[in-house]
Amino acid sequence: MGTPFLSVKDLHGWYGESHVLHGISFDVHEGEVVTLLGRNGAGRTSTMRAIMGLIGSRKGSIQVRGTETIGMPTHRIARLGIGYCPEERGIFSSLSAEENLMLPPTMGSGGMSVDQIYAMFPNLKERAQSQGTRLSGGEQQMLAVARILRTGARLLLLDEISEGLAPVIVQKLAEMVSTLRKQGYTILMVEQNFRFAAPLADRFLVVEHGEVIQSFTQAELPSRMERLHEYLGV
Repeated sequence: MGTPFLSVKDLHGWYGESHVLHGISFDVHEGEVVTLLGRNGAGRTSTMRAIMGLIGSRKGSIQVRGTETIGMPTHRIARLGIGYCPEERGIFSSLSAEENLMLPPTMGSGGMSVDQIYAMFPNLKERAQSQGTRLSGGEQQMLAVARILRTGARLLLLDEISEGLAPVIVQKLAEMVSTLRKQGYTILMVEQNFRFAAPLADRFLVVEHGEVIQSFTQAELPSRMERLHEYLGV
């Protein structure tokens, strides 16, 4: 498989005195979609935040294409080609949808053009001049993902992108993840909505108490469902 795009080894993380990651380890290879499963509070979002350097303190190893990032500030980590879409989306309410889209800097040769983004997200083209807060939850979620695609990021960290959205929008987001995978993007998702995540991921990692306790592939999913019900309470 060669060098993983992302390699996390024995990662510990803290918010102040609170020790939230307890030696989590996993790899994500180029072009893979990997989903972190687990109950609320298991450490999945903290793992995403630690990868981006957005946690209080961390130790262990996080390599991006072989480059160690554990000591790097967030802006330098992002420049290695990582885009983080947090659960709260972070849309600027005073800016239009298009201004939000144009805000982040691009890396190297840049990512998707605005035309390519509007082809993938026709809703955003229609709402280009609408204020950020006037967009629906689904449109805000599409904008949050579109914004990192414009930067040139090739590894996307997507945190609960389907949460609280209407089924028709969730379906569009599933199509988007499938399209990005076909285009060679690498995706690490945190997802509570198992029905959304199940058909999309190549591999699943079950996180509990800040460690990976199970790892299995899409092909192994049917045989793991009973255990998953126990772990996740789904």
